[in-house]
Amino acid sequence: MSAQPSSQSTEVGFAMSPLAGLMFGFAAFALFSGHDAIVKHLGSTYSVFQILFVAGLFSFIPVTIMMAADHRLDNFRPHHPWLLAARALTNVVTMSAAFYAFSVLPLAEVYALIFATPLLITVLAVPLLGETIRLRRGLAVLVGLVGVLIVIRPGGADFSIGHGAALVAACGGALAAIVVRKLGRTERATVIILYPMYASILTMAALQPFVFKPMVLTDMALMAAIGLMVVAAQVCIISAYRRAAASVIAPMQYSQMLWAILFGALFFDELPDLWVGVGSAVIIASGLYIVAREAKPDVSVTTPLLRNPNIRPDTGPTPGPNVHRDLDKG
Repeated sequence: MSAQPSSQSTEVGFAMSPLAGLMFGFAAFALFSGHDAIVKHLGSTYSVFQILFVAGLFSFIPVTIMMAADHRLDNFRPHHPWLLAARALTNVVTMSAAFYAFSVLPLAEVYALIFATPLLITVLAVPLLGETIRLRRGLAVLVGLVGVLIVIRPGGADFSIGHGAALVAACGGALAAIVVRKLGRTERATVIILYPMYASILTMAALQPFVFKPMVLTDMALMAAIGLMVVAAQVCIISAYRRAAASVIAPMQYSQMLWAILFGALFFDELPDLWVGVGSAVIIASGLYIVAREAKPDVSVTTPLLRNPNIRPDTGPTPGPNVHRDLDKG
Protein backbone atom coordinates (compact mmCIF):
# COMPACT_ATOMS: atom_id res chain seq x y z
CA MET A 1 0.00 0.00 0.00
CA SER A 2 1.51 3.33 -0.99
CA ALA A 3 0.48 6.85 -0.20
CA GLN A 4 -1.81 8.36 -2.85
CA PRO A 5 -3.87 11.52 -3.18
CA SER A 6 -6.71 11.72 -0.70
CA SER A 7 -9.25 11.69 -3.50
CA GLN A 8 -8.50 8.00 -4.02
CA SER A 9 -9.71 5.25 -1.72
CA THR A 10 -8.47 1.96 -0.38
CA GLU A 11 -10.17 -1.36 -0.96
CA VAL A 12 -12.38 -0.81 2.06
CA GLY A 13 -13.50 2.69 1.10
CA PHE A 14 -11.19 4.82 3.25
CA ALA A 15 -9.58 7.83 1.57
CA MET A 16 -5.78 7.75 1.57
CA SER A 17 -4.46 10.63 3.64
CA PRO A 18 -0.92 10.48 5.07
CA LEU A 19 -1.63 13.34 7.49
CA ALA A 20 -4.73 11.60 8.89
CA GLY A 21 -2.77 8.35 9.09
CA LEU A 22 0.00 10.06 11.03
CA MET A 23 -2.50 11.59 13.44
CA PHE A 24 -4.14 8.22 14.09
CA GLY A 25 -0.71 6.62 14.49
CA PHE A 26 0.47 9.26 16.93
CA ALA A 27 -2.75 8.92 18.94
CA ALA A 28 -2.37 5.13 19.02
CA PHE A 29 1.14 5.18 20.40
CA ALA A 30 0.27 7.94 22.87
CA LEU A 31 -2.49 5.66 24.19
CA PHE A 32 -0.07 2.73 24.35
CA SER A 33 2.39 4.85 26.33
CA GLY A 34 -0.28 5.97 28.77
CA HIS A 35 -1.27 2.32 29.11
CA ASP A 36 2.32 1.40 29.97
CA ALA A 37 2.64 4.16 32.55
CA ILE A 38 -0.48 2.90 34.32
CA VAL A 39 0.88 -0.66 34.23
CA LYS A 40 4.07 0.59 35.86
CA HIS A 41 2.09 2.38 38.57
CA LEU A 42 -0.12 -0.62 39.34
CA GLY A 43 2.76 -3.08 39.11
CA SER A 44 4.22 -1.78 42.34
CA THR A 45 1.11 -3.04 44.18
CA TYR A 46 -0.42 -5.89 42.19
CA SER A 47 0.85 -8.96 40.37
CA VAL A 48 1.16 -8.54 36.61
CA PHE A 49 -1.11 -11.57 36.27
CA GLN A 50 -3.88 -9.81 38.18
CA ILE A 51 -3.45 -6.66 36.09
CA LEU A 52 -3.58 -8.69 32.87
CA PHE A 53 -6.68 -10.55 34.01
CA VAL A 54 -8.74 -7.53 35.07
CA ALA A 55 -7.62 -5.39 32.13
CA GLY A 56 -8.31 -8.30 29.79
CA LEU A 57 -11.88 -8.59 31.04
CA PHE A 58 -12.53 -4.93 30.29
CA SER A 59 -10.97 -5.10 26.81
CA PHE A 60 -12.76 -8.36 26.02
CA ILE A 61 -16.20 -6.75 26.12
CA PRO A 62 -15.74 -4.07 23.42
CA VAL A 63 -13.62 -6.36 21.23
CA THR A 64 -16.28 -9.07 21.35
CA ILE A 65 -18.96 -6.53 20.41
CA MET A 66 -16.90 -5.35 17.44
CA MET A 67 -16.18 -8.88 16.31
CA ALA A 68 -19.87 -9.81 16.58
CA ALA A 69 -20.55 -7.37 13.74
CA ASP A 70 -18.81 -9.82 11.38
CA HIS A 71 -21.64 -12.23 10.49
CA ARG A 72 -19.94 -14.74 8.22
CA LEU A 73 -20.70 -18.30 9.28
CA ASP A 74 -17.09 -19.46 9.42
CA ASN A 75 -16.01 -16.68 11.78
CA PHE A 76 -14.72 -18.88 14.58
CA ARG A 77 -13.50 -21.96 12.73
CA PRO A 78 -9.67 -22.03 12.75
CA HIS A 79 -7.91 -23.49 9.73
CA HIS A 80 -4.57 -23.90 11.53
CA PRO A 81 -5.29 -24.71 15.19
CA TRP A 82 -1.66 -25.50 16.04
CA LEU A 83 -0.41 -22.19 14.69
CA LEU A 84 -3.23 -20.47 16.54
CA ALA A 85 -2.20 -22.28 19.73
CA ALA A 86 1.36 -21.06 19.20
CA ARG A 87 0.02 -17.53 18.79
CA ALA A 88 -1.98 -17.85 22.00
CA LEU A 89 1.04 -19.15 23.90
CA THR A 90 3.33 -16.38 22.68
CA ASN A 91 0.60 -13.90 23.55
CA VAL A 92 0.44 -15.03 27.19
CA VAL A 93 4.21 -15.24 27.69
CA THR A 94 4.98 -12.01 25.87
CA MET A 95 2.36 -9.88 27.60
CA SER A 96 3.34 -11.24 31.02
CA ALA A 97 7.02 -10.50 30.38
CA ALA A 98 6.32 -7.01 29.06
CA PHE A 99 4.03 -6.09 31.95
CA TYR A 100 6.65 -7.30 34.43
CA ALA A 101 9.37 -5.30 32.69
CA PHE A 102 7.27 -2.13 32.79
CA SER A 103 6.54 -2.68 36.49
CA VAL A 104 10.21 -2.91 37.54
CA LEU A 105 12.24 -0.91 34.99
CA PRO A 106 12.24 2.72 33.88
CA LEU A 107 9.86 3.20 30.96
CA ALA A 108 12.61 4.37 28.59
CA GLU A 109 14.72 1.26 29.20
CA VAL A 110 11.80 -1.05 28.45
CA TYR A 111 11.01 0.80 25.24
CA ALA A 112 14.65 0.71 24.16
CA LEU A 113 14.67 -3.09 24.41
CA ILE A 114 11.20 -3.58 22.93
CA PHE A 115 12.24 -1.44 19.97
CA ALA A 116 14.48 -4.37 19.01
CA THR A 117 11.36 -6.28 17.92
CA PRO A 118 11.57 -5.19 14.23
CA LEU A 119 15.19 -6.37 14.14
CA LEU A 120 14.21 -9.75 15.56
CA ILE A 121 11.31 -10.02 13.10
CA THR A 122 13.80 -9.54 10.28
CA VAL A 123 16.05 -12.28 11.69
CA LEU A 124 13.22 -14.77 12.35
CA ALA A 125 11.76 -14.16 8.90
CA VAL A 126 14.73 -16.00 7.38
CA PRO A 127 13.98 -19.50 8.75
CA LEU A 128 10.23 -19.05 9.25
CA LEU A 129 9.14 -17.08 6.17
CA GLY A 130 11.92 -17.85 3.74
CA GLU A 131 13.17 -14.26 3.75
CA THR A 132 16.58 -13.36 2.38
CA ILE A 133 18.46 -10.71 4.32
CA ARG A 134 20.64 -8.70 2.00
CA LEU A 135 23.86 -7.05 3.07
CA ARG A 136 22.53 -3.62 4.01
CA ARG A 137 19.58 -4.93 5.98
CA GLY A 138 21.82 -7.49 7.67
CA LEU A 139 24.23 -4.77 8.73
CA ALA A 140 21.31 -2.70 10.06
CA VAL A 141 20.20 -5.66 12.20
CA LEU A 142 23.72 -6.11 13.57
CA VAL A 143 23.95 -2.40 14.40
CA GLY A 144 20.58 -2.56 16.16
CA LEU A 145 21.67 -5.54 18.22
CA VAL A 146 24.79 -3.61 19.24
CA GLY A 147 22.39 -0.93 20.46
CA VAL A 148 20.63 -3.55 22.60
CA LEU A 149 23.98 -4.51 24.13
CA ILE A 150 24.69 -0.85 24.88
CA VAL A 151 21.37 -0.57 26.76
CA ILE A 152 21.70 -3.74 28.83
CA ARG A 153 25.50 -3.60 29.27
CA PRO A 154 25.92 -7.38 29.77
CA GLY A 155 28.08 -8.19 32.74
CA GLY A 156 27.28 -4.87 34.34
CA ALA A 157 25.65 -4.52 37.72
CA ASP A 158 22.60 -2.85 36.20
CA PHE A 159 21.37 -5.94 34.32
CA SER A 160 18.32 -7.42 36.04
CA ILE A 161 15.45 -9.87 35.64
CA GLY A 162 13.44 -6.94 34.32
CA HIS A 163 15.87 -6.50 31.43
CA GLY A 164 15.61 -10.20 30.71
CA ALA A 165 11.82 -9.95 30.74
CA ALA A 166 11.93 -7.04 28.27
CA LEU A 167 14.13 -9.10 25.94
CA VAL A 168 11.74 -12.05 26.26
CA ALA A 169 8.90 -9.69 25.36
CA ALA A 170 10.79 -8.43 22.30
CA CYS A 171 11.57 -11.97 21.13
CA GLY A 172 8.01 -13.11 21.80
CA GLY A 173 6.61 -10.09 19.99
CA ALA A 174 8.77 -10.87 16.95
CA LEU A 175 7.71 -14.51 16.92
CA ALA A 176 4.06 -13.51 17.34
CA ALA A 177 4.32 -11.13 14.38
CA ILE A 178 5.69 -13.93 12.21
CA VAL A 179 2.91 -16.30 13.31
CA VAL A 180 0.25 -13.66 12.64
CA ARG A 181 1.79 -13.11 9.20
CA LYS A 182 1.39 -16.82 8.42
CA LEU A 183 -2.10 -16.99 9.91
CA GLY A 184 -3.20 -13.85 8.11
CA ARG A 185 -3.07 -15.63 4.78
CA THR A 186 -5.89 -18.01 5.67
CA GLU A 187 -7.47 -17.17 9.04
CA ARG A 188 -10.23 -14.66 9.69
CA ALA A 189 -9.43 -11.63 11.82
CA THR A 190 -11.99 -12.74 14.39
CA VAL A 191 -10.15 -16.03 14.88
CA ILE A 192 -6.71 -14.40 15.19
CA ILE A 193 -7.96 -11.86 17.70
CA LEU A 194 -10.41 -13.75 19.90
CA TYR A 195 -8.71 -17.13 20.44
CA PRO A 196 -5.49 -15.68 21.92
CA MET A 197 -7.64 -13.32 24.00
CA TYR A 198 -9.64 -16.25 25.37
CA ALA A 199 -6.41 -18.13 26.13
CA SER A 200 -4.93 -15.14 27.96
CA ILE A 201 -8.01 -14.52 30.10
CA LEU A 202 -8.43 -18.19 31.00
CA THR A 203 -4.74 -18.57 31.87
CA MET A 204 -4.76 -15.47 34.04
CA ALA A 205 -8.02 -16.56 35.69
CA ALA A 206 -6.39 -19.86 36.68
CA LEU A 207 -3.58 -17.94 38.39
CA GLN A 208 -5.82 -15.62 40.41
CA PRO A 209 -6.13 -17.86 43.52
CA PHE A 210 -2.36 -17.51 43.94
CA VAL A 211 -1.88 -13.83 43.17
CA PHE A 212 -5.15 -11.96 43.65
CA LYS A 213 -5.11 -8.99 46.01
CA PRO A 214 -8.25 -6.98 46.91
CA MET A 215 -8.43 -3.77 44.89
CA VAL A 216 -9.55 -0.30 45.83
CA LEU A 217 -12.01 1.29 43.43
CA THR A 218 -9.48 3.69 41.91
CA ASP A 219 -7.08 0.85 41.06
CA MET A 220 -9.87 -1.17 39.47
CA ALA A 221 -10.76 1.88 37.40
CA LEU A 222 -7.14 2.14 36.27
CA MET A 223 -7.12 -1.52 35.26
CA ALA A 224 -10.31 -0.92 33.31
CA ALA A 225 -8.62 2.05 31.66
CA ILE A 226 -5.73 -0.19 30.59
CA GLY A 227 -8.09 -2.58 28.85
CA LEU A 228 -10.07 0.17 27.13
CA MET A 229 -6.94 2.07 26.09
CA VAL A 230 -5.62 -1.02 24.32
CA VAL A 231 -8.83 -1.32 22.31
CA ALA A 232 -8.84 2.39 21.47
CA ALA A 233 -5.17 2.27 20.45
CA GLN A 234 -5.71 -0.75 18.22
CA VAL A 235 -8.65 0.95 16.51
CA CYS A 236 -6.38 3.95 15.88
CA ILE A 237 -3.65 1.68 14.49
CA ILE A 238 -6.08 0.05 12.05
CA SER A 239 -7.39 3.46 11.03
CA ALA A 240 -3.85 4.75 10.50
CA TYR A 241 -2.86 1.87 8.22
CA ARG A 242 -6.04 2.25 6.21
CA ARG A 243 -5.21 5.88 5.45
CA ALA A 244 -1.45 5.93 4.93
CA ALA A 245 1.37 3.70 3.74
CA ALA A 246 2.93 1.33 6.25
CA SER A 247 6.30 3.04 5.75
CA VAL A 248 4.68 6.27 6.96
CA ILE A 249 3.02 4.79 10.06
CA ALA A 250 5.54 2.20 11.28
CA PRO A 251 8.15 4.77 12.42
CA MET A 252 5.52 6.39 14.66
CA GLN A 253 6.09 3.65 17.23
CA TYR A 254 9.33 5.38 18.20
CA SER A 255 7.36 8.38 19.44
CA GLN A 256 6.78 6.26 22.54
CA MET A 257 10.27 7.10 23.71
CA LEU A 258 9.25 10.76 24.00
CA TRP A 259 6.22 9.78 26.06
CA ALA A 260 8.41 7.48 28.18
CA ILE A 261 10.76 10.32 29.02
CA LEU A 262 7.85 12.67 29.77
CA PHE A 263 5.85 10.20 31.91
CA GLY A 264 8.99 8.90 33.60
CA ALA A 265 10.06 12.40 34.63
CA LEU A 266 6.58 13.57 35.70
CA PHE A 267 5.31 10.53 37.59
CA PHE A 268 8.24 8.22 38.46
CA ASP A 269 11.24 10.51 38.89
CA GLU A 270 13.02 8.72 36.03
CA LEU A 271 15.41 10.02 33.40
CA PRO A 272 17.31 7.72 31.02
CA ASP A 273 21.06 7.65 31.55
CA LEU A 274 23.61 8.29 28.80
CA TRP A 275 23.98 4.64 27.75
CA VAL A 276 20.25 4.07 27.49
CA GLY A 277 20.04 7.19 25.33
CA VAL A 278 22.90 6.09 23.07
CA GLY A 279 21.62 2.53 22.76
CA SER A 280 18.09 3.73 22.06
CA ALA A 281 19.34 6.03 19.30
CA VAL A 282 21.24 3.16 17.67
CA ILE A 283 18.25 0.78 17.88
CA ILE A 284 15.82 3.38 16.54
CA ALA A 285 18.14 4.33 13.68
CA SER A 286 18.55 0.71 12.60
CA GLY A 287 14.80 0.11 12.91
CA LEU A 288 14.00 3.14 10.78
CA TYR A 289 16.45 1.96 8.14
CA ILE A 290 14.83 -1.48 8.02
CA VAL A 291 11.36 0.09 7.73
CA ALA A 292 12.60 2.25 4.83
CA ARG A 293 14.22 -0.73 3.10
CA GLU A 294 11.15 -2.94 3.44
CA ALA A 295 8.97 -0.19 2.02
CA LYS A 296 10.68 -0.75 -1.33
CA PRO A 297 8.80 -3.41 -3.37
CA ASP A 298 11.97 -4.94 -4.83
CA VAL A 299 13.63 -5.57 -1.46
CA SER A 300 11.39 -8.07 0.29
CA VAL A 301 8.71 -10.49 -0.77
CA THR A 302 6.98 -11.12 2.52
CA THR A 303 7.83 -7.86 4.35
CA PRO A 304 7.06 -9.35 7.78
CA LEU A 305 7.46 -6.10 9.67
CA LEU A 306 5.14 -3.97 7.58
CA ARG A 307 2.44 -6.62 7.29
CA ASN A 308 2.13 -6.69 11.08
CA PRO A 309 1.78 -3.05 12.08
CA ASN A 310 1.27 -3.48 15.78
CA ILE A 311 4.55 -5.03 16.84
CA ARG A 312 4.14 -4.02 20.45
CA PRO A 313 4.40 -7.25 22.41
CA ASP A 314 2.34 -6.20 25.42
CA THR A 315 -1.01 -5.39 23.85
CA GLY A 316 -2.29 -8.65 22.46
CA PRO A 317 -2.98 -9.61 18.88
CA THR A 318 -3.61 -6.97 16.25
CA PRO A 319 -3.37 -8.35 12.71
CA GLY A 320 -2.19 -6.11 9.90
CA PRO A 321 -4.32 -4.08 7.52
CA ASN A 322 -4.68 -6.90 5.00
CA VAL A 323 -6.20 -9.17 7.63
CA HIS A 324 -8.52 -6.48 8.93
CA ARG A 325 -10.09 -5.96 5.55
CA ASP A 326 -12.11 -9.06 6.36
CA LEU A 327 -13.93 -7.12 9.04
CA ASP A 328 -15.47 -4.90 6.39
CA LYS A 329 -16.77 -7.77 4.26
CA GLY A 330 -19.03 -9.34 6.86
